[in-house]
Amino acid sequence: MIFLKLAFKSLNNRRFSTFLTVASIALSVALLLSVERTKRAAEEGFTQSISQTDLLVGARTGPLNLILYTVFNMGSAANNISWKSYEDLKSKNEIEWTIPYSLGDGHRGFRVVATDQNFYEHYRFRGNSKVELIEGSPALDIWDVVIGSDVQKKLGYKLGDKVVIAHGVTHGQGIQMHDDKPFHVTGILKPTGTALDQSLYISLYGMEAIHMDWKDGAAPNKANALNPNQISKENIKIDQITAFFLRTKSRIETLRLQREINNYNEEPLLAIIPGATLADLWRSLSQIEQVLRVISLMVLAVGMASMLSSILAGLNERRREMSILRSIGAGPWRITTLLVFESALLSLLGITFGLSLELSGFFILSGWLEEQFGFYMVGNAINNMDLLYLAATFIFGIFVGLIPAYRATQMALKDGLSVRI
Repeated sequence: MIFLKLAFKSLNNRRFSTFLTVASIALSVALLLSVERTKRAAEEGFTQSISQTDLLVGARTGPLNLILYTVFNMGSAANNISWKSYEDLKSKNEIEWTIPYSLGDGHRGFRVVATDQNFYEHYRFRGNSKVELIEGSPALDIWDVVIGSDVQKKLGYKLGDKVVIAHGVTHGQGIQMHDDKPFHVTGILKPTGTALDQSLYISLYGMEAIHMDWKDGAAPNKANALNPNQISKENIKIDQITAFFLRTKSRIETLRLQREINNYNEEPLLAIIPGATLADLWRSLSQIEQVLRVISLMVLAVGMASMLSSILAGLNERRREMSILRSIGAGPWRITTLLVFESALLSLLGITFGLSLELSGFFILSGWLEEQFGFYMVGNAINNMDLLYLAATFIFGIFVGLIPAYRATQMALKDGLSVRI
């Protein structure tokens, strides 16, 4: 018991260096755990960018390309799907719902997506999260447009504002504009932390309407241009879409339907399972994950080195204390126990404060991280890997204490009792 009191009094006498050592370990532990949790959140947010969708269907291309241009607004489609094929597949009894997507135009650096009512009813991400509007209503009429939260923040649009779409671009300003057929903002989406925030949504009729008087990719002249008031849903014929999402009535039907679509005779199509493709894509990014982990471990090593240097520096100041303890009968084992206990206590305090810092930080910032970066905090705050890191840190801290303990036992008794001038 006397050695416990000595350890606490010794640490208390060196309050400033003790504080710096504990803070160094705490920050290292907090950073290590934060990287691990951020990695899990990023993986969850990435692989759950779309959920409750059994198949994603597009023109024949690579699975990664298909998932990138439909879910993440990256790249573009090599070809489209005819409306006839879409209607044929949509009518199959095993399909519960479909969400058509038509891409190809943009607005001031943001992608324009043409879809229908099913997008607002059935699109899911992060489990059962659905598309919701902060204000306004879905874009169902020809000249309606709903904007994502990032679009609203950057461009400052309000309900009723006019939006002019650029022809044939998905990023950048565009050269040819559909300025003769403007849209009007009817709704603003709630932030999702996904690519949905960076898109504008119009109806399939709106996408066809702005291209009705275009011939071979060329804009009409003023004489041939159709007035928006002359266009109604009744005289719009939808010829093709870019892709569509679908959900089957039974998960058992998914693989069979996937094979059927991939062997579709009318035109070359590709059906992929979004969850599996997203998991494969995430695994291909695992090198980034490993780099982050190595950096965290290096920071933790720096924290342990800081503790070691602090104890060694303190040991030089404690020569007299060590010599007095030895002179009153404390053997090498007692000295070792004292210094190892101090080291273990510093490690435990650092781990405790570091864990508290990480948990409180994510608790306070979780909403902001989800909204701004798509870091979806799910599952346990601490998993088995975190516990393994904490245990390894504590054990390493104990071993660090053995180094100054060995030095202390090697000092001559007179080393701390002699007066140095």
